[in-house]
Amino acid sequence: MMSMTSRSLDFGRTVLDLVACGCSSNALLDRSSLSSIRNYTKANTKGSSKGFAARPIVFGGRGRTRCAVSSVKAAETLLNDFWTNTGVPDGLPRVLELKEESRMPISLTNLFEVVADDLSTLNQNLQSIVGAENPVLMSAAEQIFSAGGKRMRPALVFLVSRATAEIVGLKELTKEHRRLAEIIEMIHTASLIHDDVLDESDMRRGKETVHQMFGTRVAVLAGDFMFAQSSWYLANLENLPVIKLISQVIKDFASGEIKQASSLFDCDVKLDEYLIKSYYKTASLIAASTKGAAIFSGVDNSVAEKMYDYGKNLGLSFQVVDDILDFTQSAEQLGKPAGTDLAKGNLTAPVIFALEKEPKLRDIIESEFSETGSLDEAIELVKSCGGIEQARALAKEKAHLAIENLDCLPRTAFRLALEDMVMFNLERID
Repeated sequence: MMSMTSRSLDFGRTVLDLVACGCSSNALLDRSSLSSIRNYTKANTKGSSKGFAARPIVFGGRGRTRCAVSSVKAAETLLNDFWTNTGVPDGLPRVLELKEESRMPISLTNLFEVVADDLSTLNQNLQSIVGAENPVLMSAAEQIFSAGGKRMRPALVFLVSRATAEIVGLKELTKEHRRLAEIIEMIHTASLIHDDVLDESDMRRGKETVHQMFGTRVAVLAGDFMFAQSSWYLANLENLPVIKLISQVIKDFASGEIKQASSLFDCDVKLDEYLIKSYYKTASLIAASTKGAAIFSGVDNSVAEKMYDYGKNLGLSFQVVDDILDFTQSAEQLGKPAGTDLAKGNLTAPVIFALEKEPKLRDIIESEFSETGSLDEAIELVKSCGGIEQARALAKEKAHLAIENLDCLPRTAFRLALEDMVMFNLERID
């Protein structure tokens, strides 16, 4: 049977196979591509009989596979339509067997390459837009901005901005696009400063946290100041839908913290409640980032809503993966002790799934780990009861939805990077 190289994403109930093409634009196969297939088919069927055995067709890669067709169905339709017109070689099934091929891990550096200049400009602007009124606040901001964050959220703003700009023929990003990316990173940074205070964390990205260096009072004020400063820049965008969208995010942060604090060590917490809290704390900002970018591109509301759903599903998948890593990575990898959330009574997806199967786990958690070694025992129960596997399936389910949300975008390098962001997240638990 003829086979095509593909990458297969197992999303639990759904398998999304992406045909690897290695092309630079991620466009559908054009006339020259089909001509190459035709020539290849003729060369390999010359003199063949029913015992035809073809070599695999592999569309050349550039070190890492790139997808040309977003599903098995699309791939089958494309090539079966071609063979309808050209004739199918004897013995060659019309439906191809798409096999999985290992590929190089995705790096954020490569992933963000298409918006590298945009991110460089953002990094230069971040500290200056915080303002220089107060040297202490500037020092606090510099401490966290220089701590080497991934800049994932502003990168998503730029990727969605450029992907949706293609739809309306916008040649360059607007100043609103760029300001939105800066606002989003300021809001995210402010939330991190406050999170570190609430969690009493001493380290962030390998550096001392703001409250560790300057004290809790300055840290709280620095976070408040950055929220206020970002709100001022947001108001100056003079776009009411975006203002309402981003303002809701700041409210969601507080709602998420309150929801988490009110359910510590609560073994009756439901998966839906966990997902709502995760939306408030993580996915809300990402969803607002991607939708806001689409709004400033001037696309239809239907496309903007798809970008919101993409951000929401990606954000939820990211949070579930983070919660899995809290159990599967070492303290050195995490930068904090494994099982930290569980130790504090914050019950995440792996724990919620494990509680359905192991009554003993409930007893240990409700005792708030009063006995020596009980936390380690609880961690092992979560692993042995399938909590990690079920959480992994949940992360893949949300990732699958995020990929589907991108169907409204033209096939460009920017859409490909948005797809690869989903893949990058899942690779953290592979």
